[in-house]
Amino acid sequence: MTRHLLRDDDLSQAEQSAILDLALELKKDRFAVTPLAGPQTVAVIFDKSSTRTRVSFAVGIADLGGVPLIISTANSQLGGKETATDTARVLERQVAAIAWRTYAQSGLEEMAAGTTVPVINALSDDFHPCQLLADLLTIREHRGALAGLTVTFLGDGACNMAQSYLLAGTTAGMHVRIAAPAGYEPADAVVADATRRAQATGGSVTLFAEPAESVVGADVVVTDTWVSMGRESEKAERLTRLNAYQVNAELLARAKPDALFLHCLPADRGFEVTAEVLDGPQSVIWDEAENRLHAQKALLVWLLHQA
Repeated sequence: MTRHLLRDDDLSQAEQSAILDLALELKKDRFAVTPLAGPQTVAVIFDKSSTRTRVSFAVGIADLGGVPLIISTANSQLGGKETATDTARVLERQVAAIAWRTYAQSGLEEMAAGTTVPVINALSDDFHPCQLLADLLTIREHRGALAGLTVTFLGDGACNMAQSYLLAGTTAGMHVRIAAPAGYEPADAVVADATRRAQATGGSVTLFAEPAESVVGADVVVTDTWVSMGRESEKAERLTRLNAYQVNAELLARAKPDALFLHCLPADRGFEVTAEVLDGPQSVIWDEAENRLHAQKALLVWLLHQA
């Protein structure tokens, strides 16, 4: 049965850990394994603009001996004349895997249901599992074991990063806190799924309305842009509603003294995070950005081995 990564809880705790172990190995030796030698091709489809996703997948696929086929939906039939299922059936005859950076989670689910090759969610409006593998890899590098650590996400709790932190963090056995104002909470179904996963792994889920309380004693503090792609028309309201959730030096000081700061980038300096924090000694954002490469390579290797 073909395995896909459409959302973070598609992986068990043991599977997530195995992928992170492999990512650490591949980071030490980037060309240790070449499962795409031939070379085989991996299709990487973009509905949204991208820097880190485009570069890390293209470089990673090449590192694994393959050829990245970068497809823009603006210049293809996908989403216009052709369904996700039909596109998947065309691609599976020619590529080893498909990664898709898109809007609706339902499109990814349709594509995965209609193909025999692995489909990877390279970002959707609901989840960002590739980024979470990179984030967890970064935290492991700096703090060792993930289980038992407390991570606080501040800002738009309904965004894909917050929801992926709930699922991936609890899968790792972490205590996940989400601090968000009313109307910006994560989806009830995601909270319920994360709570069930936490019960099995020893993690926990806590929702906060007040940012200051949420970071007390945290090992990791995370935020993301307040205005995600597709939300530009809401910018003025979002900046007003989320202003109190800015990660600044005063707020970060309430976390543990050695707490890590993460941001998936791009960052709006002076809005969700100050430059002082972003460029400060507790920030590990550049390690985090690099780790997209190693985490996605490990994910591809793992998925191809499941086939």
